Amino acid sequence: MSSVNLASDENAGKPAPNVKIPPRDRILAAASELFYTHGIRAVSVDAIAEAADTNKMTLYRHFASKDVLVAEYLRGVAQEYTSQWNAVAAAHEGNPEAHLKAWIDHVAAAHNTEDDRGCPFANAAVELPEKDHPARAVIESVKQTHREKLAELCRRARYRDPENMADAIVLLFEGACIDRQCANACGSTSRVFDMIRSLVANHAKLD
Repeated sequence: MSSVNLASDENAGKPAPNVKIPPRDRILAAASELFYTHGIRAVSVDAIAEAADTNKMTLYRHFASKDVLVAEYLRGVAQEYTSQWNAVAAAHEGNPEAHLKAWIDHVAAAHNTEDDRGCPFANAAVELPEKDHPARAVIESVKQTHREKLAELCRRARYRDPENMADAIVLLFEGACIDRQCANACGSTSRVFDMIRSLVANHAKLD
């Protein structure tokens, strides 16, 4: 998944004019953009410091290592996803089926942008195979939590076999991310999301 700003005000979340952004926030913002755009391994600490208009000494004062910075970047993305999930849930409170369908539409819209590079967690997992890397726990927790949230929605919407349904949705989500990065090898990313919608529409419900 890619993130989508749900705020209608295009200036939402931007600092007010003349407000000085603390170095830690500048570093994290610069790292987040660079990591997602270019990949984690390709981005040096020097490049992050330069983009954040600071120096390596200041960066290491706030983040003990690049690995720690990567983990913090992913925690920030996870928090953003949680906020987006909660916003969709609030818009469809009491209607889990509508919530599920709206979430699928939300994620589909996130993948329909020019700068989309797929799921930042999947991308990071490919680059960081070391199980003891501080970001691995973040990646695995986010993926598991997302799957459990979808399964709970399927249960509440009274779909039959909600566990397998959630697994299928997650795997198709992941497929959409990969397809986007492989020049739409499956025809188009939108086609993959149509498959997800078809799965939901045709899945049997409990009586």
